[in-house]
Amino acid sequence: MTVKPFWETKTLAEMTSDEWESLCDRCGRCCLHKLEDEDTDEVYYTSVACKLLDTSSCQCKDYTNRKDIVPECTVLTLKEVKLFHWLPATCAYRLLSEKKPLFDWHPLVSGSCESIHQAGISVKGWVYSENDIAEDDLEDYIIPHTMIS
Repeated sequence: MTVKPFWETKTLAEMTSDEWESLCDRCGRCCLHKLEDEDTDEVYYTSVACKLLDTSSCQCKDYTNRKDIVPECTVLTLKEVKLFHWLPATCAYRLLSEKKPLFDWHPLVSGSCESIHQAGISVKGWVYSENDIAEDDLEDYIIPHTMIS
């Protein structure tokens, strides 16, 4: 008998903190600066990443202290699950909240942390650090929705 993985048998609310954390595929997409159209509420992603994102590994340089260093950093919690619509359509948190399966390239499915990069889902190699871009220029770095969805 094959045992189903936790993400197929548990709801987000039933997951342990370790299980919750393991859902993150380390794509780096949620670390991109976003602009919101005040009239339509549409969210536009930019190719400008948080200063804490290591653009080579797509991991936070100081995950434990990120909220202290970057107060506007979004910490995903179950309380905000209804707001997950702004997350990329490939994000495990969003997928599971919408009762959809994880993609084959997700590290939990593939068994490899490199599969996210090999599939071209991560931001590795095509984003800029906010340290190098003026905040007033963010609109110049809006990326097509097809790069995120």
